[in-house]
Amino acid sequence: MAVQQTQALPPQYVEDLQKDLGTQLTALSASPLDTSKFAPGVAGQDAAQQAAYQMATTTGQGIGAFQPYITQAGAYSGPSGYSAFMSPYQQDVIDATLKEYDQQAAAGLTGIGQQAAMSGNLGGGREGVMRAQYQNKSDMNRALLQSGLLQQGFTQANQLANQAFGQQQALAQQVPQLYGADVNTLRSAGAGQQAQAQAVLDAQREANRLAAYEPYERLGFLQSGVASIASGAPGQYQSMVTPNPTPLQTALGIASVGGGLLGNYGDYLRGLNA
Repeated sequence: MAVQQTQALPPQYVEDLQKDLGTQLTALSASPLDTSKFAPGVAGQDAAQQAAYQMATTTGQGIGAFQPYITQAGAYSGPSGYSAFMSPYQQDVIDATLKEYDQQAAAGLTGIGQQAAMSGNLGGGREGVMRAQYQNKSDMNRALLQSGLLQQGFTQANQLANQAFGQQQALAQQVPQLYGADVNTLRSAGAGQQAQAQAVLDAQREANRLAAYEPYERLGFLQSGVASIASGAPGQYQSMVTPNPTPLQTALGIASVGGGLLGNYGDYLRGLNA
């Protein structure tokens, strides 16, 4: 006994739409999607950032910027640190002062002779004693005057050396801070430029991604329409593209698009073979 099978076929225009959809889907899925066009990219360092790195890592600037000042401060310390600050005219001052003193001392000796002559003791032992006492005291005063001048020069030079030592220490702290401020300024300015470059890369990547997904988007819209016509029920289409996706969202989106299209196409093929 022959078995009769009755099959309800969709209208011809629906079959044509379904076949066209299958043809487009097969062609679209035959070639892999070139994801390199919308792969995430990182903007390179800006010139200001590179300059900041160069400054921060250059010996004598970022690294060891304090060293010359510490070395110079060391030269102003120790037993001979004062010597660089001794006045070059000190000996001239001492010589002129002692010369004036000697002239005054000679005048004093002359006065002793005049006193001895007036008292009738010129050339006598009393005059000799007076001269000896005067000369001893004069020599002592001369030595005290000379040592005082030397001590004054040393004290002044030592004070200047201590002052210079403190200045070099202050510079050893301040100079690296100034270099650090320059580094931070360059780094901050460069970061702004790098962020702008990164935004341009991200926008281009998004544009490339939208362009790459446009055929899938169009085919998905067509598929929704065909399904709506075949079933007689109003169809709803949900876009597969979301704005500004993260790399993870992009990867998940690719998988869901491919799986959805292929799954629907499989259902369509099973319907044709039923």
